[in-house]
Amino acid sequence: MDSQKDKLYSVLDLIYWRDLKKSGVVFGSVFVLLLSLALFSVLSVVAYLSLVTLTITLSFRLYKNVMSAVQKTGEGHPYKQYLELDLSISDSKVHEIADLVTKHFVCFTTEMRRLFLVEDMVDSLKFALFLWVLTYIGAWFNGMTLIIIGLVAIFTLPKVYDANKVKIDEHLELARTKIKAICKQVQEKLPLPGKKKSE
Repeated sequence: MDSQKDKLYSVLDLIYWRDLKKSGVVFGSVFVLLLSLALFSVLSVVAYLSLVTLTITLSFRLYKNVMSAVQKTGEGHPYKQYLELDLSISDSKVHEIADLVTKHFVCFTTEMRRLFLVEDMVDSLKFALFLWVLTYIGAWFNGMTLIIIGLVAIFTLPKVYDANKVKIDEHLELARTKIKAICKQVQEKLPLPGKKKSE
């Protein structure tokens, strides 16, 4: 459990830019990867990234071999510690991940069944409205553009909110009260099943 909390805190540290170098490297590399995927085919991006990685590792290995021969030191393989890393996954970890994926899949399919088979009229109408909005978003953007916008939002919005918390909270509360008032007016005017008529 502590390792999960540590992972969560390290992700939050990246998002809130508490270590500028790490956040910059992660944001920049993922942003460049997503832009590359938006402009080129997946196969090309994977091939070029693999070629660049292989060129860097091969050059470093050759450099270390030449330096070892010139200085006559027996340093050995420069990537020895990485080659000896144990990459196997225990059966219990595999079962834990499979159970988690299965649990989320069952939850998702149950909710979709409930929405598509109109178990609750209001929830299904909200879902239909959501899908209708998605058709417009899909017409404006492709999936990769939305992912890039999401990445930029993840790395900017939390920091902006953290810096301007008081003002943003005031405006959000004002918007929330207006939305509640509008929803109440709409619910009063719509003849929904199961709604009690006021006398």
